[in-house]
Amino acid sequence: MKRRSWLAALLMSAAAGVVSLPALAQDEAPDAMVKRLSAEVLATIKADPAIQAGDVNRIIALVDSKIMPNVNFSRMTASVVGRYWRQATPEQQKQLQDEFKTLLVRTYSGALGEVRDQTLSFRPMRSKPEDTEVVVRSEVRGKGDPIQLDYRMEKTPSGWKIYDLNVLGVWLVETYRTQFAQEISSKGIDGLIASLAQRNKNGAAPKAS
Repeated sequence: MKRRSWLAALLMSAAAGVVSLPALAQDEAPDAMVKRLSAEVLATIKADPAIQAGDVNRIIALVDSKIMPNVNFSRMTASVVGRYWRQATPEQQKQLQDEFKTLLVRTYSGALGEVRDQTLSFRPMRSKPEDTEVVVRSEVRGKGDPIQLDYRMEKTPSGWKIYDLNVLGVWLVETYRTQFAQEISSKGIDGLIASLAQRNKNGAAPKAS
């Protein structure tokens, strides 16, 4: 699969799966949440020419207002950094979160323009009522072969939140963890932060699998 199609699928999964939850939906099942909200968010993307054109400012606004409140981004970033996270100071942790967020937005912003007539279909979710972590499995259907999309989600006092995404069998956290571990090993935590900041400044994303 072409890298750009992979990116489009990943960003579509993020946008489709995580938008602001009303207070009354806090007890909503995770798969029901994704099903209910995906159509609304996809419609917003398709109706916004600026987002489809890759306008980074518009995409950042979308991420901040709709996506970030419903992602456990602290857990996601900590998982990506791995064992080095506990070695980082609170200020370094904040910088890592900020730079990683910017990296993801810039990496996947252009892929939003590829969201056209895709639809999401969901597989039956196997979980128990007492489960606090689940995987919601879905597929993007459009032109070409279906694209696998899975969401790792956790139950929190404010509702279900996503902390990892899987596209075509590749988890986002695992993909970046390998890259970040190599950079920290050679440059340290501050070296990784500086490297991410430079990539973001240049608008150049690292290669994704």
